[in-house]
Amino acid sequence: MTEIIDLHTHSTASDGSMSPAQLVRHAKDKGLTAVALTDHDTVEGISEALDEGNKIGIEVIPGIEISTNYKPEMHILGYFFDNERYLNVQKELTEVRKGRENRNYKIINRLNELGIPVTEEELKEISLSDTIGRPHFARLLIEKGYVKTMQEAFDKYLGKDGLAYFKRQELEPIDGINLIKKAGGIPVLAHPALLKMNYNDLDKLLMELKEYGLSGIEAIYSENSKEETGNLLRLAIKHELLVTGGSDFHGTYKNEIEIGIGRGNLNVPYELLEKLKSAKLSV
Repeated sequence: MTEIIDLHTHSTASDGSMSPAQLVRHAKDKGLTAVALTDHDTVEGISEALDEGNKIGIEVIPGIEISTNYKPEMHILGYFFDNERYLNVQKELTEVRKGRENRNYKIINRLNELGIPVTEEELKEISLSDTIGRPHFARLLIEKGYVKTMQEAFDKYLGKDGLAYFKRQELEPIDGINLIKKAGGIPVLAHPALLKMNYNDLDKLLMELKEYGLSGIEAIYSENSKEETGNLLRLAIKHELLVTGGSDFHGTYKNEIEIGIGRGNLNVPYELLEKLKSAKLSV
């Protein structure tokens, strides 16, 4: 029987609905052998996740998902296998976190201007932490009855064409890659298919990113079509990049995506994690 893993998940440390410990227990309950916690622009939940993994007997990989400045937004995943070196990333991301907080204040003010009363305190109650992201705004808009679904909240208010959308401060892709490598991590391009590029343009992009130090691509992903996955696997071979895979699990904030299986047909084998570890050892 194939050991199944998930290398892309989010907790309440960023914009997921489960605490790091709850997420790890959920992964164990679903039969996963290993899970990576890859919260947006933070590693604050890693310690809790590692502790829970040790308690219940599931492998937890410290990770992060860094947002970088690109059209559309480019995300770089980082995986860490050296004890506690992942903590070095948090120091470098202080300015990025401030940018996220400033954007939140702008969204709050704009929603209030639109006649929708929203406060930071209400958002913190939903997020269960001091970290607030757009999914928390969406959940609050649903609770207040202004929209019916998360998708409607993004389409009408929070997405790039929404009435309360603001771009936030971000690193450049090369900075995100270097930040991860400097902390001893392995940088991987998250969900390349979401960049909406054709094969040739993505081919050129990967060549450029590899020159910056990119080590892998997330070729197996919940939103991929079979054709997209096939193309990404071919590009990984061409550019000698590691392959990773993950669900992009957010708990109830993305009800249709389950940990480990995505929309029901995701299958990320443990051997991909073994190759990540081998790559780290070779470095």
